[in-house]
Amino acid sequence: MTSKPIRAIVVGGTGYTGAELLRLVLGHPSLQLVSVVGNTTAGRNIADVLPSLRGIVEGSVQPFDPETIVEKADVAFCALPHAASAEAVNALRRRGQKVFDLSADFRFDDLSVYETWYGKHTVPERLSEAVYGLVELHREELRTADLVAVPGCYPTASTLALAPLVESGLIRLDGIVVDAKSGVSGAGRGVSSSTHFPETAEGVRAYKAGVHRHGPEIEQELSQLAGVPVTIAFVPHLLPMTRGLLATCYAQVADSKVTAAACTAAARALYAGSPSVYVLDEGQHPDTLWVRGSNRVHLAYARDPHSGMVIAMSAIDNLIKGASGQAIQCVNVRFGLDEGAGLQAPAQWP
Repeated sequence: MTSKPIRAIVVGGTGYTGAELLRLVLGHPSLQLVSVVGNTTAGRNIADVLPSLRGIVEGSVQPFDPETIVEKADVAFCALPHAASAEAVNALRRRGQKVFDLSADFRFDDLSVYETWYGKHTVPERLSEAVYGLVELHREELRTADLVAVPGCYPTASTLALAPLVESGLIRLDGIVVDAKSGVSGAGRGVSSSTHFPETAEGVRAYKAGVHRHGPEIEQELSQLAGVPVTIAFVPHLLPMTRGLLATCYAQVADSKVTAAACTAAARALYAGSPSVYVLDEGQHPDTLWVRGSNRVHLAYARDPHSGMVIAMSAIDNLIKGASGQAIQCVNVRFGLDEGAGLQAPAQWP
């Protein structure tokens, strides 16, 4: 247990994920924000880049300097884009900095899988050092991790929904389908026609069906639980809302006697004591509005007797439990704090 404030720096702190990290760090009882680091925004006033922090955080966005970060901080959050993060993380780790990376650069155990989906990895030797930051499944490994690969939003929601069923042998491992829908903030702060308000406000669309790079991340975690390779069909969708993610997962039961009650019980057993995961009663369905702005996960299970399928549902806030809140949860575990410290605020409802 630590008594002094944990000094934190957020690298890439001016995007949506970085902004959420800053908000959570500022409200955390044991974290102290030291500075905000950015690339394209370096030198600009923090309040001009992030107006939500006006009157709260003074000073300017700092350039990336690993020596300064290591000197000033106990922990560095990296909220840089995929591929861009690897070199920054490597520079910090060479100097002994504890790093919580929110990109995909260190999430994969298999280098070939990463390079198939993201391109050549510049520091592959670091992959074996990283611990996957889904606390509910890797809590013990995270207690001593100095490089944490914080999962993405789709893998978080989908894996948490399916993990109890895979671990308990309640479903078949073939034919799993993940149908997930996210708010537009999941695309980041950059401007593009696909996330432009007039193009998203009145429609719902699937994208990258069957070829989205978060699919292999879900498969990795489920395969580790199963002890054998698991393949899924993954289709993400874009919803006309700012934040929130709903994953609906379909799987054939392993035995005709499997019930929704058995699935619910398995989830409650696996996530017992978690400050973040709540398993709804049978017959209830998760709603992204119930978890918006929180680190909460709402899970629910149904059984379709006609098709013989289990339906596993998961709702999260994609920017919090799907990114920044999850990173804070990992820090809490790593530094021996209460796992829910700084993350107990309920959802913003309505």
